[in-house]
Amino acid sequence: MSSAAAVAAVLRAKRTFILTSHARPDGDAVGSQLALGLALDALGKSVRFVNRDAVPAPYRGFPAIDRIEVAAHAVGDADAVVVLECGDLSRPGVAGLERETIVNIDHHLGNTNYGTVNWFDLSAAACGEMVADVIDALGVAWTPAIASHLYLAIATDTGGFRYGPMSARTFEACRRIVLAGVSPAELSRQIFDNFGIGRVRLTGAMLDGMELHHGDRIALLYVDEPMMEGSGALPDDIEGLVNLPLGAREVQAVALLRRQADGSHRVSLRSKDAIDVRGVAMQWRGGGHRNAAGCTVEGDIAVERGRLLAAMAAAVDAAGRNRAGA
Repeated sequence: MSSAAAVAAVLRAKRTFILTSHARPDGDAVGSQLALGLALDALGKSVRFVNRDAVPAPYRGFPAIDRIEVAAHAVGDADAVVVLECGDLSRPGVAGLERETIVNIDHHLGNTNYGTVNWFDLSAAACGEMVADVIDALGVAWTPAIASHLYLAIATDTGGFRYGPMSARTFEACRRIVLAGVSPAELSRQIFDNFGIGRVRLTGAMLDGMELHHGDRIALLYVDEPMMEGSGALPDDIEGLVNLPLGAREVQAVALLRRQADGSHRVSLRSKDAIDVRGVAMQWRGGGHRNAAGCTVEGDIAVERGRLLAAMAAAVDAAGRNRAGA
């Protein structure tokens, strides 16, 4: 595998770039893209940002968000494509990314090493941590705009510093973000407390229908279009709601199922401690992190719901056995 220095060497040698990340971008995807792109701007490079889907509403006040092109095809010349936190080249959902040089920067298990240069770092709490190292290797100073995006990446991918492989590296980056002139409290309010009243109504409706299983250790949540319409919520308002049941000490794992227009269900999974929901997601060709993962479930939801609960129960029990044997 490569390193921040190896990635920086390739970036210095190229002149024009397309930067992208996964479909339905989260804060780490957006923050990593913009932080790296702004650093490349500082070096006089030509940079474009192309994503399959729009940036979630709470993040649209961050610097340079309006530069992101929402498109299904990356057209135009580029010396290199930089793909951030995607396990394979289909994950962005953008056609036309196959270029002579592809830089693959990721921190998820299962990366297929599809790039010309591949840097995979499982120890990173966010892809933004890796981008911070690349920016340093490029010799670019952290401006307030760059630091704001690094904070967006780290704060969201750790769930507000509640999960993930956080380390001294994580908080050293945050220390430097503050030194760059960023207010973590102000940005955290923008990230986590910047939704409409529809989200509050949706939260009540969703929790009212919550199911508890496996001795109250597993919570199952549902969201469908009638619930969305009745609450006046927007799709962005769902972001982060899957974490709410983890506030109960009994609940160790959560699944949020949202019915899609084609009848499939998008499943978001969260867990505490050593409970591996990534392994659960992989059973439906999904992925993610140990404590935060997702997948799409097709077919008869009554049958798949039973399979999902069984897989989650097995993950909870496996973590319990491992703790007991430690």
